[in-house]
Amino acid sequence: MEHPPDGAPPIARGGTATGHRPPSPGAAGETEFRLLGPVGLHDGTTGAGIVPSGSKQRALLSALVLHADQLLSVDRLTEELWGDRPPANSQNALQAHVARLRRLLPEPGERSAGHEWISTLPTGYQLSLGPATTDVERFQRLSALGRAAVSTDPGYAVRLLRHALSLWRGPALQDSRLGPLCTSEADRLEEHRLTALESLYEASLRCAQHGQITGELEKLTIDHPLRERFYDLLMVALYRGGRQAEALGVYERARRRLVEVLGIEPGPALRARMEAVLNHAPDLSVPPHLLPRGEPATLSEALELGGEIARLQRRIDELSRSQDALVRRYDSMVAHLAHTAAEPAVP
Repeated sequence: MEHPPDGAPPIARGGTATGHRPPSPGAAGETEFRLLGPVGLHDGTTGAGIVPSGSKQRALLSALVLHADQLLSVDRLTEELWGDRPPANSQNALQAHVARLRRLLPEPGERSAGHEWISTLPTGYQLSLGPATTDVERFQRLSALGRAAVSTDPGYAVRLLRHALSLWRGPALQDSRLGPLCTSEADRLEEHRLTALESLYEASLRCAQHGQITGELEKLTIDHPLRERFYDLLMVALYRGGRQAEALGVYERARRRLVEVLGIEPGPALRARMEAVLNHAPDLSVPPHLLPRGEPATLSEALELGGEIARLQRRIDELSRSQDALVRRYDSMVAHLAHTAAEPAVP
């Protein structure tokens, strides 16, 4: 049994099931900052969710958490909250936002007695996570483990990647992207999410789950019409489902979209996939060892099948004994006939 990092529930290796349990906020008493969706935090001591009330408070918290244990200067934070139009008293306004944020953060638990969340330094502010966690860190660790397992243990990879993606509750840093720090980080996290999705569906195809993911991939090609990898994966899923014509139609749809928006043809990988579908390339088919084997679905069915096998074996034994008796009788008859033929005739 594998134990994912940062309080995630155990995930068993092997198999191809895609079920997963909801993510745990972390160890008991541990605070978790949540940035993959609406910005806030989970107080592990009380179990309460805490959400800053205004967009500037959320942007300030996001910037400090994303750069935890690093100094963020007053100038960078001012630009993050107000852009190129700061108020006349921007330094005092920033101090007021920091003070309100300090009051909002939970009291340190027993494991972190005396811990101070936000420190005031000569040129800016710094947030210290201490024993707290972030959903961003959990997502990155789980998705990295999942991507690494795609080729060696795709069933395990599916579990890890679905668990990692379940941490997302909406767009990263939702309603908190006021300045360059949060905007660039949100874009980076979204790219990581899409990469995790690509790895998830590649692992799913390796587990012969093409029928289960076709609808999800259809939606992704609509939501991300310029991302060729989703078209590629969808073509494989459709082809394996016996839908060659639709798979070729997906290529044409991708080509039209890329030409219309970017003025370019599909890349070599997608073109190669189209040729493979057109020519029924053997490597597109489901590997033989992943084809359904008609195994018993329940214990009672297995016991019944075992009984049938035992009855068949007894019948085989009976037939074998009958065959032996017939062979002995035949040999005796042949020997008798041979002996009779060898005796001289009586005059």
